[in-house]
Amino acid sequence: MPQDLTTIPSRQLARSGLDRLPALVARAGERAAWRFLEFFTANIRNKNTRAAYAQACTRFFDWCDERGLELQQLQPVIVASYIEGLQNSLAAPSVKQHLAAIRMLFDWLILGQIIPMNPAAAVRGPKHVVKRGKTPVLKADEARLLLNSINTDNIIGLRDRALLGLMCYTFARVSAVVHMRVEDYYQNGKRWWFRLHEKGGKRHEVPAHHNAEAYMDAYLDAAGIWEETKGSLFRSVDKHRKLTLNPMHRNDVLRMIKRRSEEAALPSSTCCHTFRATGITAYLENGGTIENAQAIAAHESPRTTKLYDRTNDDITLDEVERIAI
Repeated sequence: MPQDLTTIPSRQLARSGLDRLPALVARAGERAAWRFLEFFTANIRNKNTRAAYAQACTRFFDWCDERGLELQQLQPVIVASYIEGLQNSLAAPSVKQHLAAIRMLFDWLILGQIIPMNPAAAVRGPKHVVKRGKTPVLKADEARLLLNSINTDNIIGLRDRALLGLMCYTFARVSAVVHMRVEDYYQNGKRWWFRLHEKGGKRHEVPAHHNAEAYMDAYLDAAGIWEETKGSLFRSVDKHRKLTLNPMHRNDVLRMIKRRSEEAALPSSTCCHTFRATGITAYLENGGTIENAQAIAAHESPRTTKLYDRTNDDITLDEVERIAI
């Protein structure tokens, strides 16, 4: 019989990204349950990663529970069998993420002296090599068309143009943009800079391109929020189409991008990440280096930056005609 777990508040489950405690973990006792929750709440800071890992681990433990397995019975062959079956329903990158989550969780349980060994340590995931990213990219003239198509006679248009311009000219992730405060657009000497708070708590600073600076100044002048330094930079609007004090959510940005792209007759596949890839590609096409693109994008590895480089995507008819058969 499982131990009494009533001492674990429901709010701890919510913080961990879980909606319930897996039965297999509950049967292992309160100490194991607390250690399981601490893996998500104390060990993983990014809420998106926390939610993804919580889903992956819960799915695995539910699978084990359906087969009558207990925590102490788990062996590499069991984890390998689960990963093998997972490949029938998920793409290779998702399977690798699930395996990473399970492996990290077991390492955490070992440190807490809940289990003696990691049954996922020796399990290999599917091979997955990516040399070209799948993020939809706009050509430079398409991005310019989109920015110019925005009606800036109102505060919403000024906000949207400033946001999209910032994403194009800094290669910023949407998560970093929606968390910016007014003080994150600041003057340093004669130049204006953007301060981005990236994944892993990293602070990244990028000088403002003159177009991005003009868009931002126009937006802040119209919004009248220059002095609200601790306030959100990009704010949602109320039913009267007035700015609120609340920051935009990434889903708000996605909906805005879809609407603006449709109005400009651009591909419906255009999304938040498009502008990161578009900016990097435009920069490289204009003679920029992959090393500097990496620095602007705050990538850990140039290999990641190269996934956004679409400068060699176009295969000309002349090249195809070289196939002399």
